[in-house]
Amino acid sequence: MTGSHRRFTSIFVLPSLLVLLGTIPLTAASIPAASTPSRIVSSEIHSAQFSQSKIGTDPIRKMVVYLPPGYDDSAARYPVIYFVANTFRTYREPFDHNDAQGVFDRALAAGMIGKFILVSVDMNTVLGSSWCVNSPVTVNWEDFMIQELVPYMDAHFRTMPRRESRGLAGEFMGGYCALHVGMRHPEVFGSVYALHPVGTGSGLKVMLSLPNWGLMANAKSLDDVRKDGFSDIFTTIFQAHLPNPDKPPLFIDLAAHKEGDQLVIDTKLEARVRDNFFIESMIPQYAENLKSLRGLKLDWGRSDPNQDHVYANQALTHKLNEFGIPHEAEEYNGDGTDRNWGDDGRMYNEVLPFFEKHLVFDGTAGK
Repeated sequence: MTGSHRRFTSIFVLPSLLVLLGTIPLTAASIPAASTPSRIVSSEIHSAQFSQSKIGTDPIRKMVVYLPPGYDDSAARYPVIYFVANTFRTYREPFDHNDAQGVFDRALAAGMIGKFILVSVDMNTVLGSSWCVNSPVTVNWEDFMIQELVPYMDAHFRTMPRRESRGLAGEFMGGYCALHVGMRHPEVFGSVYALHPVGTGSGLKVMLSLPNWGLMANAKSLDDVRKDGFSDIFTTIFQAHLPNPDKPPLFIDLAAHKEGDQLVIDTKLEARVRDNFFIESMIPQYAENLKSLRGLKLDWGRSDPNQDHVYANQALTHKLNEFGIPHEAEEYNGDGTDRNWGDDGRMYNEVLPFFEKHLVFDGTAGK
């Protein structure tokens, strides 16, 4: 039963039938009172995963939770969408600057999706993206999500605590997180949507030609690599996938260096990065997990200034097809970050209908 039909039946058909049968009179007292409005809850977890961080990761992880209209009126349980924001913004930005609460409320009122809970949590390190992976340098972000965040939500909110009723979504680097965690934990998340994910595979440029290797090799602190965008990003990638707890201040092994104008690549370290970072490289290992998902979709904007992202996502959908993994993939007219929010955005028109289709909202289950 679809979300819109489900709500029509429960709200309108049953009361009308009872009136016709004379069971109840149609009076003001018999008309259900308006439900309490949706609300936003700010919360936090003091994580046990982050005590050994080499770069000062805050063990207190903050989050914002959307509770749908009527949450406070009944004992009903709801499916949960776990959302990882674009790293270049904050976990709160969809609510503080993009009216996410209003977008969700209007989508519910329009019948785009059944009632749901959404949680957006801070998954950033002090330098940038955690990439949602376990690392001896940045600490165990994947374990935090699976072992702490999901149990916290199930313990503190009226969730439907099962994979069929859990969705995972993210945008940009958060889209990478959705794919990475979703394909490794289909027993926890049943449906995955990645909005313009990055880090999915090879681009048009040689990946290791992008950062400033002199800056990274001579850095005296994390602040030094913040001076260059690509060096900052690649430091986070290496902290996740080439971590070295014995090499301060960046705590990484460098996969390349410069000799004059010549880029010298360490082939073994580069292989480690490619094998463990790129989503495309991990598909063979996790193909069966991906096939077990109830729904999988990725999208990307064709006008991204970094065309590596476009090329990589086009290649990724072909790779998924090569392994017979059911999924949806869409290239749209935009830069990948300008079309996600608002009533004409992809969250309203694509992501929420996707989860309406693939999440279980009631007592039934099954693929």
